Amino acid sequence: MRNEILEYFRKANGEFVSGEQISRDLGVSRTAIWKQINVLKSRGYIFESSTRKGYRLIYAPNLLTPLEIGSVLHTDTFGRKVVYFETVASTNEEAKKIAREGAEEGTIVVAEEQSSGHGRLARGFYSPFAKGIWFSLILRPKFFPMEAAKCTLLAAVGVCRGIRRMGLTDCGIKWPNDILCHGKKLVGILTEMSASMEKIDYIIMGIGINTGAKKEEFPEMFRESATSFANEGVEVSRKELLAAVLAELEAEYRIAQTEGFDKVLEDWKDLSITIGQNVRVIFNEDSFTGRAVGIDKDGCLLVDTGTEVTRVIAGDVSIRPADRPVDLGR
Repeated sequence: MRNEILEYFRKANGEFVSGEQISRDLGVSRTAIWKQINVLKSRGYIFESSTRKGYRLIYAPNLLTPLEIGSVLHTDTFGRKVVYFETVASTNEEAKKIAREGAEEGTIVVAEEQSSGHGRLARGFYSPFAKGIWFSLILRPKFFPMEAAKCTLLAAVGVCRGIRRMGLTDCGIKWPNDILCHGKKLVGILTEMSASMEKIDYIIMGIGINTGAKKEEFPEMFRESATSFANEGVEVSRKELLAAVLAELEAEYRIAQTEGFDKVLEDWKDLSITIGQNVRVIFNEDSFTGRAVGIDKDGCLLVDTGTEVTRVIAGDVSIRPADRPVDLGR
């Protein structure tokens, strides 16, 4: 009922609406209307009330409620079904729960805040209230499980393109799926899967995008390595950004489903800030340096060490800029 009341006020375009009229049109009591308006006020919505005229909505907060998302969405499937939390431990964990229960493809789990957000290799991810977009997308693709790892690259392409559309045109993809802006991490992506040998049951794309946190607000351990739209001097509407990202993800996913991943891999290369760079590859206690020269058909990074081209598998390593120039011996 709360979303219906909000939609009612949106259609009023800032004009007063009487509680009696809302009650009559929605078929609920005026007391129920009053209670729901008080709940909305507690979540940051501001109403003006008049004894003679009723209520009018004068401010809607930058929250990612289903109603707010739906008001700007321009996708066919992605984001059409929203599971919303103000606070949750992890949107990925909630998405896995409902995926196991049969949630349809394109469903997203969105939270204003995560208390236990995490990324690849179990690294923590800072997810403060309403200062970023923290969501997980449920996919049920038709391709074989062996192709699933490429969804990590697909996610990076869609997110990077959506972010560029919203003003951060300098962002790019650090292999395999971190989105950086001016050398600092803007986005974390964690892709998880449930599958048998023959069939994918579901894939969860967990995505965290920093929007409003300033440098001094980040935990000290992330202060020098992370950034946000606010840090980069770009003001962004979170719901508009989410809509842009979902649209780009849906477009890229449609290509993968209908044409395969060749185009997705080419799109990834176009957005890469790793290819052509000198890198240090760290695997457990071992490491080596070389120049990143491309990715192969499986999305693995190809690193030329000077003596051979080594295939680096995502998930097993960390990639860092090389400490010094790499001599390829040529």
